[in-house]
Amino acid sequence: MSKIRKLQPPLTDTDVHTLKAGDEVSITGVIYSARDMAHKRLCEAMDAGKPLPFELDGAIIYFVGPTPAKPGKVIGAAGPTTSSRMDAFSPKLVSAGLKAMIGKGYRNDEVREALKQYGAVHLSAVGGAGALLSRHIVAAQVIAYEDLGTEAVRKLEVVDFPAIVAYDSYGNSIYRL
Repeated sequence: MSKIRKLQPPLTDTDVHTLKAGDEVSITGVIYSARDMAHKRLCEAMDAGKPLPFELDGAIIYFVGPTPAKPGKVIGAAGPTTSSRMDAFSPKLVSAGLKAMIGKGYRNDEVREALKQYGAVHLSAVGGAGALLSRHIVAAQVIAYEDLGTEAVRKLEVVDFPAIVAYDSYGNSIYRL
């Protein structure tokens, strides 16, 4: 049985470079939600020289569009979105300091090269387990692009959020490529 690595964002280069494909991680701290439309807007803001709604340096973005929260809950089901939907945007964000992304499924060659070049990782969360994963989210606040509804950027406070290193910063993967 492998030891679960505890991560607390913002991540450092040391944090990232000690992670290997297949490592189990548990994240406690602040992460940010963003899906494809939010990624597009983040990249457009970067291209226009405008400030981003959160600091990318050391950040973790979770590819999630949560369902509405039930009464008494901070968030609804919060399962990962297919990661490849963010492939067009991820290299730009990683080059600006993003250290980790959480989603499900494969990443393209350009993303994998950016992970190696800039020292970042891609984490996988279990798809279909959104209700269970939402139990690890203790606070959620929309911080940008509210007009996107469920795809708005949220600041999420997580406790012991489980994931697996799918692609490490050395080019290794849990997937057969």
